[in-house]
Amino acid sequence: MQNLTYPLINKNLSKIKENILAALAYFDMFNYPLTKAEVYLFLKDKHDYEQFDIAIKNLLEEGIIYQFDKFYTLKNDHYLIVRRNDGNQRAAELINIAEKVGSLLIKFPYVRGVAISGSLSKNFADENSDVDLFIITEKNRLWIARTIMHCFKKLTFLINKEHLFCMNYFIDMQQLEITEQNIYTAIEIGTLIPLQGDIVFDKFYAANAWTRKFLPNKHMRISSAEPGKNPLLKDVFEYLFNIKLGNSIDDMLMRVTENRWLRKTLLKKLNSHGIVLSLLTGKHYAKPDPKNFQGKLLEKYEQKVSRLISEYGNSLAH
Repeated sequence: MQNLTYPLINKNLSKIKENILAALAYFDMFNYPLTKAEVYLFLKDKHDYEQFDIAIKNLLEEGIIYQFDKFYTLKNDHYLIVRRNDGNQRAAELINIAEKVGSLLIKFPYVRGVAISGSLSKNFADENSDVDLFIITEKNRLWIARTIMHCFKKLTFLINKEHLFCMNYFIDMQQLEITEQNIYTAIEIGTLIPLQGDIVFDKFYAANAWTRKFLPNKHMRISSAEPGKNPLLKDVFEYLFNIKLGNSIDDMLMRVTENRWLRKTLLKKLNSHGIVLSLLTGKHYAKPDPKNFQGKLLEKYEQKVSRLISEYGNSLAH
């Protein structure tokens, strides 16, 4: 009986080790070490935790990964832990501010949900971090909502607070499912911190249940969102624009924004990260073009994992 089960255990350990390296490799691209619990959450397959514990100890013993305090990393560099601890502390302060921002933005016309995205949603911030926000709007009113919010953002430049209002990803209630389905988008969805719109985010996560294929151990954080409440002015504004003319205005604003962003892209204007400004637009979404940052990141990730498997293939098999 032992001879029959041992190869299966060995095979399982090999697969878990690959999954551990893949999880660490993804966050290594951001110089972000993980706790053991986080590594488990970001495994791409479902594994028994006891077997996972054995596998991660084996990787440590073999010198393939490193542990500093409670963190695990591919690099033998203690500074990464110092950097993470500092970043976590800054993030806690910035998240408190972001919660107030979310409470303000939910009052804008047609806004139904607000969540923190980007590095801050992974509980990290440095001295240059922005508050990246994921916005869900009422169906067929995304462009009215987005235009009003971005006009407001221009006013924040006057008081040097524009970095707190980086509303860079919009979808509406008509199309809650994220069409790009890969490890990057799964992690972005899985790490969102919903601030406002509990029922809306319940529907959003139901529409994106496909993320479980990439992150079977990760559960969504819908409980953190507060129920959205509409002030009277918001109700009045929406009542006035819930007519056929409102549809025409929304379409017109979409075309204006498309043309403005197309000019930026053709002129190869860069954002603060050195990436060409490019917006992917449609009636139900406005988001960064995935072929830029997302596409390059996925390519880098796949190459990184392939190198690790190739380099440590023999060790992973034991």
